Amino acid sequence: MHASRGTQKRSAGLGLALLSAFAFGGSGVAAKPLIEAGLDPLHVVWLRVAGAAVIMLPVAWRHRNLVRERPALLAGFGLFAVAGVQAFYFASISRIPVGVALLVEYLAPALVLGWVRFVQRRPVTRAAALGVVLAVGGLACVVEVWAGLSFDTLGLLLALGAACCQVGYFVLSDHGGQESKGEDGRRAEPPHPLGVISYGLIVGALVLTVVARPWGMDWSLLGGSAGMNGTAIPAWLLLGWIVLIATVLAYGTGVVSVRRLSPQVAGVVACLEAVIATVLAWVLLGEHLSAPQLIGGFVVLAGAFIAQSAAPKPPSGPVAAGAGAVAGAAESELSAGRASH
Repeated sequence: MHASRGTQKRSAGLGLALLSAFAFGGSGVAAKPLIEAGLDPLHVVWLRVAGAAVIMLPVAWRHRNLVRERPALLAGFGLFAVAGVQAFYFASISRIPVGVALLVEYLAPALVLGWVRFVQRRPVTRAAALGVVLAVGGLACVVEVWAGLSFDTLGLLLALGAACCQVGYFVLSDHGGQESKGEDGRRAEPPHPLGVISYGLIVGALVLTVVARPWGMDWSLLGGSAGMNGTAIPAWLLLGWIVLIATVLAYGTGVVSVRRLSPQVAGVVACLEAVIATVLAWVLLGEHLSAPQLIGGFVVLAGAFIAQSAAPKPPSGPVAAGAGAVAGAAESELSAGRASH
C-alpha cells in the first residue's frame, strides 16, 4: 500500500516537474515577439513580474510573517532571483537566440561549484569538476568560438549576467533553507518556498518599477499584435502566457514537484527546460541551430546534470523537506524567467 502511494506520488511529481519545465521553457518564445514588436525588454520583464506579483498577493498575505522574520532573504530573492535573472535574460534574447541564452544560463551550476570551491573553500568531487569542464566545453560549441564568437558579444554577456544572478539564487536558497532561531530562542522551520517566491516577485516588481519606468512604456503595443515567424499573435495573449503560464504556473508546479520528488531529481528534470525552449524557438520563431551547436547544447546539459548530481544531498528529516523545496525551486528556475525565467 505504502509502496503504491509512493509510486503515485513520484509519478505525479514527475508530471508536475515536466509541466514546470515546459512552462518555464516557453517564456522566451513568448517574450521575444513582444520585444521585436517594439516593447523594451525591461518593460516586458516588468509586465511579467508585476502581473505575477499581483496574482500571488493572497499567498504573500498568508505568509506575511516572513517580512518580519526573513527580510534580507526576501530582498535578495527579489533582487537576484527575480529582477536580475529576468532582466538579464530578456535583454539577452533581444540580441541572441532564445536557446543560446538559456544554455549560457546553464553555466549557473558550474558557477555555483566555483563559489563552493573558491569562496567557501569547500572541496568538490571529481564528478562535479567534470561537469564544469563539460559545461564550459559545450558552451564553446554553442557560441562557436572557432568562428570568433559569431553571436552578439553583449548578448552573451547579458546571458552570463543571468547565470550569475542564478548563482545568487542558489546561494540564497542554501541559506534560506536552513533552520533559524525564533524570538523565543527555539529553532524555527525554514520559510515556506511559496511565501519566499511571492515576496520575491513583489520585491522584484518594486525594483523593476524604478529601473524600467513603465510609465514611459508604449501601452498601445499591448493592444496590437506581434509577429511569431510570420504569424500575427495578439500581444495580450503572449503577455498572458508569460504571466500566467511561464511565471505563476511554472513556479507553483516547480515547488510542488520538489515536495513530491527531491531537489536532485527536480533539478535534473529542469534541465529539459533548455531543450524545450530550443525546440519551441526552432518551431515557433524559426531560430535554427547548427549541428555543432546542438551537440554543444547537449554537452552543456550533460555537464549541468553531472554537476547537480554530484552536489551533496540534504540530510533526511522534516527540516530537510522544507530546505529541499526551496533549493529545488531555485533549480527549477534555471530560466529566467526562471522568470527564469
